[in-house]
Amino acid sequence: MADENQLRDPDYKPPMSEAVPLGIQHVLAMFAGNITVPLIIALAAGPQYITVLVQIALLAAGVATLIQTIGIGPVGARLPIVQGTSFAYIGILTGALKGGATLAMVFGASLIGGLFQIILGFFIPQIRKWIPTLVSGVVVMTIGFTLLPVGIKYSAGCGAYPAPFCKNLGFGDTSHWLLALFVIIITLLIRRYGKGIWSTASIFVGLVIGYVIAIPFGMVDGKKVDAIGNAAWLGLPDTHFGLDFTSPAAIGLIGLMCIMAFITTIETVGDISGVTMGGANREPTDKELRGGIMADGLGSAVVALFGGLPNTSYSQNVGLVSFTKVMSRHVVTIGAIFLILCGLIPKLAAVIAAMPSAVLGGAAIVMFGMIVSAGMKLVGQSGYNTRNMLIVAISLGLGLGLWQVDQLAKLAKFGPLPADFLPAWSIPLFVSGIVVSGLCAALMNALMPQEEME
Repeated sequence: MADENQLRDPDYKPPMSEAVPLGIQHVLAMFAGNITVPLIIALAAGPQYITVLVQIALLAAGVATLIQTIGIGPVGARLPIVQGTSFAYIGILTGALKGGATLAMVFGASLIGGLFQIILGFFIPQIRKWIPTLVSGVVVMTIGFTLLPVGIKYSAGCGAYPAPFCKNLGFGDTSHWLLALFVIIITLLIRRYGKGIWSTASIFVGLVIGYVIAIPFGMVDGKKVDAIGNAAWLGLPDTHFGLDFTSPAAIGLIGLMCIMAFITTIETVGDISGVTMGGANREPTDKELRGGIMADGLGSAVVALFGGLPNTSYSQNVGLVSFTKVMSRHVVTIGAIFLILCGLIPKLAAVIAAMPSAVLGGAAIVMFGMIVSAGMKLVGQSGYNTRNMLIVAISLGLGLGLWQVDQLAKLAKFGPLPADFLPAWSIPLFVSGIVVSGLCAALMNALMPQEEME
């Protein structure tokens, strides 16, 4: 195994015997989330679109990740950043589709939103002075805290399904919790006592062992097993959706997508900061941040041309880098190639999709907790003085509180406040815990002088 300095180098190329399992480990960490978004969007657009949107999502994630890790000129962080279909757009897109929008409008708006995010990337060095390590730490911690319930939900057996379906899936059954706990214990034991690649790929090994153990206990969904048998070995998705930029509904959707591009930019800044801090114990450079944001936007714009939904950096993989301490972008490049293969080989994708949610949940708890730890490390670099702790307390209190209770959106919709108290376009800004925490931390950091609070 390489020494510590090599592991912290994004350009380090591990031997293929190590790089392949590490790359697949990244795919397994994000796979469920990546196919969840197109499933939900397809339910709003029409069930006939499920297969094609899922297949395109896998291909799109692989292509967008390659843009991020390999880079094109100034585009790309050239860090181990995994791209995937963004959860942030679900509310806007499902609402638009249920309101009569077409997929052509969705992809047209996604293209414009991606181009807008590329423009935002140019100004990251100017914006960055408002996002020092203290603010980045708050954003990264918020990302981790908002993801932890997802890990618990998966561990309880519900996975990506909406709440009404959870009861039918045995949500909260002891068997699910035991399986998730088993994966956590196996992961920790291998991480502690394994040597070389076994220790580094401990989450991958835990997922595989958990998957294998679940089979004889009948915890693998029979319908998903049948889907493996029915899936084709090779297939290309049908991408004839078209693009609509000009209809009134499309223009309105473009405005919302640009707002969401700003939100995902804040998240991506946090993700990039989490990767560099968790994997290399340093802050990202301006070049890395600029390239990462531009790659976020370019990836979304490119995949929209082929019927792909907006992409963004995946926070669960930030936790994986923090856990393994492997910063090699070449590892993630291999993962991207594997994602593309999953998109071209439906049977391979079906095998991964059949993995019990409790197995993924056990690994997710470890990874999402590591994201919180990376955020704490960033905050610690700024010092644990009274001023900083007050900023962290208020920012997390407002951000996580509004995210959990969603009161602003409810008040705007149902009173007693006037119906126009919050314009529809602003609701995503306020109900996103990441945006609220980040904006609060940035404003307080700018307005509260060090001298007054020491």
